[in-house]
Amino acid sequence: MSTTEHHEQVLLLAGELRIQVCKLRRRLREEAHIADVTPSQASVLSRLERDGPATVSSLARAEGMRPQSMAATVQALGDAQLVTGSPDPLDKRQTILTLTDHCRALVKASRAAREDWLARTIESRLTPDETAQLQQAMALLKRLAD
Repeated sequence: MSTTEHHEQVLLLAGELRIQVCKLRRRLREEAHIADVTPSQASVLSRLERDGPATVSSLARAEGMRPQSMAATVQALGDAQLVTGSPDPLDKRQTILTLTDHCRALVKASRAAREDWLARTIESRLTPDETAQLQQAMALLKRLAD
């Protein structure tokens, strides 16, 4: 196979992989059942869970949003009792946002529901040999993602 043919084959593979990963993400999102949040709100919740407490301005920078837009997103999350704020000990003008215990429980249940759906789907749709192949492919997917 020539270099050009190989490159074309890799481009087709990349396109198909992107499509399938997006479909899987959508399907997992459907299984999430985490309150009635928008995608941007879900992204903020994920960031707070992953990175820990943050201010509105640091969240805005991290999410590539205007601070005013982030403030509205955070306000909605606060109204839904998913985040709470406390004064920043170093700068009293700032508020440090954290997930509420209620939100942490929702996130945990949501993650469990998604993983349960995925495990049941793997067991019902893949043979044991295919499951082993998927497990081997995980190492490749990890390398691509890092």
